[in-house]
Amino acid sequence: MAPSSGRRSAPTKEQLEDRKTVGINKETVTNTVSTDYPGHFMDEDHAWDVDHFRDNFHVQFHQNDPFDSQFSLIGLDASIANAFRRILIAEIPTLAIETVFVHNNTSVIQDEVLAHRLGLIPFQGDKKGLRDFLKPFVKPAEGADQYSTTFDYNTVCLKLNVECTHNKDVGPNEKDPKKLYHNAHVYAKDIVFDPVGDKQPEIFSGEGIIKSTNPDILIAKLRPPQVINIEMHMHKGIGADHSKFSPVATASYRLMPTIKILQPILGADAKKFQECFMPGVIELEKVTKQEAAKKGSGYEGHQGELKAVVANPMHDTVSREVLRHEEFEGKVKLGRRRDHFIFSVESTGQWDSDELFLESVLMLKLKINKLKPQVTNMVRSF
Repeated sequence: MAPSSGRRSAPTKEQLEDRKTVGINKETVTNTVSTDYPGHFMDEDHAWDVDHFRDNFHVQFHQNDPFDSQFSLIGLDASIANAFRRILIAEIPTLAIETVFVHNNTSVIQDEVLAHRLGLIPFQGDKKGLRDFLKPFVKPAEGADQYSTTFDYNTVCLKLNVECTHNKDVGPNEKDPKKLYHNAHVYAKDIVFDPVGDKQPEIFSGEGIIKSTNPDILIAKLRPPQVINIEMHMHKGIGADHSKFSPVATASYRLMPTIKILQPILGADAKKFQECFMPGVIELEKVTKQEAAKKGSGYEGHQGELKAVVANPMHDTVSREVLRHEEFEGKVKLGRRRDHFIFSVESTGQWDSDELFLESVLMLKLKINKLKPQVTNMVRSF
């Protein structure tokens, strides 16, 4: 759009908020396209500025547990937020079982199925060792020995050797298989880390030893005299190669909901209005004396009655249930903040959930540093 020759007044704070809000209507969604670029609004400069970005961008944590975190990224474009999401899923390296050597398997589970189950078990270990010591595995050339590229810095060895036997000390009326037999159930905790080389025993020891994230994952059920004797090789990979290398069970984001009450909602209508949303989104408060005395507030003569107020819009699922009822028509406006992303990250265990986001930031910086000289050379070529 061409710049205007005349001067226009600067947009108000309310207008700026409306520009950033996606409209959620009864049957349509409006204002979905970003307008934060030069030339969209006359007499307004929206060129990207690092100082403006630094002042307006911030991170807000809502939950921060080792396996589950929820936080908001405020002041970002959707393309950057989505880049973090894709990196979290597919580009942060982790360890997973890649090769299974079956020496003996007399269980009812076929070798291929057993190997597949083992490959999906998440493991954890010393984070510095996972990040700095272990390198990605390079497959041997065609015709070369299968161990020609296997070293202690790219391969972790695990072993699982269990045999189901009778428990001679059990009572004659016992029916529980776990008490009748030893190793009736084979769990992830039965997998043993077998360090190789000189550095693995030092790096992956104590609290940093390679072990399953969840020791109670059931691998197989055995009965006497069934045996499982296998050796496994773990390699470092990324989710883009196979989902078993993904460090997250899920990584997603949603836009921050906005709820604006345009006209007072009182009494029975307020209770019905509250029920249209998830618990905690709308609260009921009594109309104060000051509000009832204020002319034009809509609360005149309603002192002490219950009114609906927005408490925590973040919990809203934007179901649009409230828009189905005629009594609320014109009294409420729903939307979503286009630059407010609520992330939910569930870690599989190798990294804490908040560390994963920091790793995604580092990965994006590395990708940018690789791209930057190429863009520079491309510009110089012209």
